[in-house]
Amino acid sequence: MSIEISKVSKNGSVLNIEWSDGEKSNFNFMWLRDNCPTAHDKDSRHRMFNILEVSTNIEPKTCKINNDGKLEVEWSEGNHISFYDQKWLRNNCYTINNKKKYISPYQLWDNLLQKNLKSISVEHDEIVNSDKGLIKWLQLLHYKGIAIVKNAPIEKESAFPVLNRISHTRETFFKTPFEVINIPKPNNSAYTAHALRNHMDLPWFENPPGYQFLHCLINNADGGDSSAVDAFAVADYLRRNEKKIFEILVNVPLKFRDKDYTQESHRSFYGSAISLTKDGDYNDIRFSVATMDALDCHPDIMDKVYKAHHRFGNLLHDEKFQINFRLEAGDIFSFNNRRILHGRTAFNPNSGDRHLQGYYMDRDEIIGRLNYLKK
Repeated sequence: MSIEISKVSKNGSVLNIEWSDGEKSNFNFMWLRDNCPTAHDKDSRHRMFNILEVSTNIEPKTCKINNDGKLEVEWSEGNHISFYDQKWLRNNCYTINNKKKYISPYQLWDNLLQKNLKSISVEHDEIVNSDKGLIKWLQLLHYKGIAIVKNAPIEKESAFPVLNRISHTRETFFKTPFEVINIPKPNNSAYTAHALRNHMDLPWFENPPGYQFLHCLINNADGGDSSAVDAFAVADYLRRNEKKIFEILVNVPLKFRDKDYTQESHRSFYGSAISLTKDGDYNDIRFSVATMDALDCHPDIMDKVYKAHHRFGNLLHDEKFQINFRLEAGDIFSFNNRRILHGRTAFNPNSGDRHLQGYYMDRDEIIGRLNYLKK
């Protein structure tokens, strides 16, 4: 049985609605006028109505449920009548929705994932040839933040077709793809044979890339094993067990910088180690020992900030949270760059070759494509 409006009345600046299941809604008059179905262009679906063209005193002259079962509102300005679908009103009722308990979409993980790495694997051809495979990949990326595409081609730039199944890649000054290979006079520590601590890429950007894809072309050198950690899970551990440290990491901006000698600019940005959404969920993690600049926070809190960062960094490398694996030729290590920190062990460039090609993509592209395929 569908839920229907049982009573409508005006009260101050809101329209009170009582529903057949006992729930109550309060719809602000300006909100209702702004969301009139005729406010949007039918093709582009963009709002064409300009709320600034009516006064803040606009109100319904009359309101009723008409013979078509729609809420009919005649407005005091503009000689306009709006017709609202009851189901749409219920689904978009901010009175009711704000009472609901928020449920995070993220599936946090720790070292136990090490025992079942197959659960985050998906075959390259399955993605290329079917939406089912693509959806599986996107769901892993969105909910767990990590996936490994298996058996991709190993020619240079051969990851473009599978990535284009999602959307376009994001260009940076590193170019696309960027080469993760040991080179003389490197402009980034990734282009060495050194070990890399778990980190996010480009924390000195105002908006760091949402996702990263590391395509392994060859990996037969001694060493060079990969690591990953769900930094949301580590943040959640601190939130539940070490609240003072968590609050410092959320509230105190840290300075990150890049001084790439090949660039005619020095980029820097202030951002907290942990940022939250409006619902209190995890949004971003900014962590990179290599590119954190000299901190300039207030002297009264400098010691606390360093100790909090020290604690966070140690947990981000703790065996309880970190997984370790070795990329094979044809693997595409895919992950949420603003959630999953990644690293590697040192390798011996004289013992063999290790060559990855990297690609970035904005987070909106993953979520948008997944929403479209699941509509």
